[in-house]
Amino acid sequence: MLKLNKDDSVKNTLIDYKILIPSLIVLVAFSIPFAMNETSSIAFLNSIFDVIVDNFGWLYIWYSIILVGAGFFIAYSKYGKVVLGNPDDKPQFSLFQYASILIAMGLGSTIMRTGMMQWASVAIDPPFGLEPLSKEALMWGNPYGMFLWSLQTFAIFVMSAPAMGYVLHVRKRPLLRISEACRCIFGDKFTDGLGGKFLDILFLVSIVAGASVTLGLGTPIVTTLLSKMFGLQVNFTLTLIITIIWIICFTASAYLGIEKGIKNLSVFNMYLAGAFAILIMLIGPSVFILNHFTDSLGFLFKNYIDISFYSDSLRTGAADGVQRYTVFWFAYCATWALLHSVFAATVSKGRTIKEMILTYFFAPLMISWLATGILGGLSMHQYLSGAVPVIDIVKNGGGSMVAIGEVLASLPIPNVVMAIFTILTMIFLITTLDSTTYSIAAYASTDDMSKSEPSQKVRLITAIMISAIALLLMRIGGLAPLEVVSGLMGFPIMFVQFITVYAAIKMMNQDKAWINNIRK
Repeated sequence: MLKLNKDDSVKNTLIDYKILIPSLIVLVAFSIPFAMNETSSIAFLNSIFDVIVDNFGWLYIWYSIILVGAGFFIAYSKYGKVVLGNPDDKPQFSLFQYASILIAMGLGSTIMRTGMMQWASVAIDPPFGLEPLSKEALMWGNPYGMFLWSLQTFAIFVMSAPAMGYVLHVRKRPLLRISEACRCIFGDKFTDGLGGKFLDILFLVSIVAGASVTLGLGTPIVTTLLSKMFGLQVNFTLTLIITIIWIICFTASAYLGIEKGIKNLSVFNMYLAGAFAILIMLIGPSVFILNHFTDSLGFLFKNYIDISFYSDSLRTGAADGVQRYTVFWFAYCATWALLHSVFAATVSKGRTIKEMILTYFFAPLMISWLATGILGGLSMHQYLSGAVPVIDIVKNGGGSMVAIGEVLASLPIPNVVMAIFTILTMIFLITTLDSTTYSIAAYASTDDMSKSEPSQKVRLITAIMISAIALLLMRIGGLAPLEVVSGLMGFPIMFVQFITVYAAIKMMNQDKAWINNIRK
């Protein structure tokens, strides 16, 4: 088992089971009882979440805004010049490859759903007391979808990365752990003892849960579209087949590693997404999409401050859908924050801290805004023109997945459009999960991560572990409670993230890195 002294680690096994086994025990012990009583579990968990929304919604709002401010401060201060690695290290990837990897990890298949259908939920339950389905409520739809993928989200994702990257590439600590990043604050006794183990177990529980939920919840888009194209019945067998295909693909990509697997798949995904966008503009309502995209950007810029600070404090009853969803969104993003930062740190060797932060701030943001503009504009047009009753489908229990299928089916060459959309969704999910698998493997590995990738055996074990948990929960119907749990786990991680931001600054001050570790 891993033993850690003040200098290096001594490895006797491939995986640190002292943090992996407790994480799995906590996850299984917690999720299965909830899964066996799904209805009552969701009601109970939602009641807890209601308490968080009512009492701590303001905290999530300020949490995200403070991280944006911290990101710009670090990027444009003396710390932004610090190189993650030796001063003469060159980046491993070109800027396009680097951005593609971060985009694929940062957005995932979720952008395919929110980009096309988020506006409908906003129109049904709009903010600021607007009348549902009014012109003003419709106008809030796409801008809010863009807001979900704005600076706050990507600040949450990346702002632990400076500490992780500095520990890995500059101080060259062998273990890629949150506890290692906090060593400069809490000291060796805490880091090597129960405190450090607690931080690492908290990370693994949240990420394995999130990965399992992502795998399970990504399948409905694909199964719905396959049902639409080929008249298949959506049942557990079809869901299982699609899930297994996904498992094989993301396991293979993670097994191949970043250079041969994750990078190539991410770059291909960007080209395919670009081709799909061009196709929609050629065969779809391109003039309306361009006009509505222009309106949406102007509306977002005009109201960005309002929606960023929106807490619905004057309400007399329950919070409206936008306020509740914003809190849930930031909480759910917080659950993934440490994983995104671990992965961003891994692929950022040779980059300056400024390059890493600003690339993660703006590359996924631009792609997500374009996706929301095109996909959301398409579905909005089909609703306004009467081609697809989008709102009725969503309100009457059909859900956003069914509405997506109907919108795509209303276009010329519908099977081609749905096929490309399905492939894009699958690749987005694969790139998210292979990056997740790689990061968990790197986190639990006892190899020296400052010198090498986690071994292929560890990556394979991690992929099997995530897949097994997802399949188990899918079979017993336990993904919905776990999704709520994932959101709730963002609460403690917020505070861990602030600690890592402070740790990054403290380590660079200790080493005078803005003098000793910059490009000459």
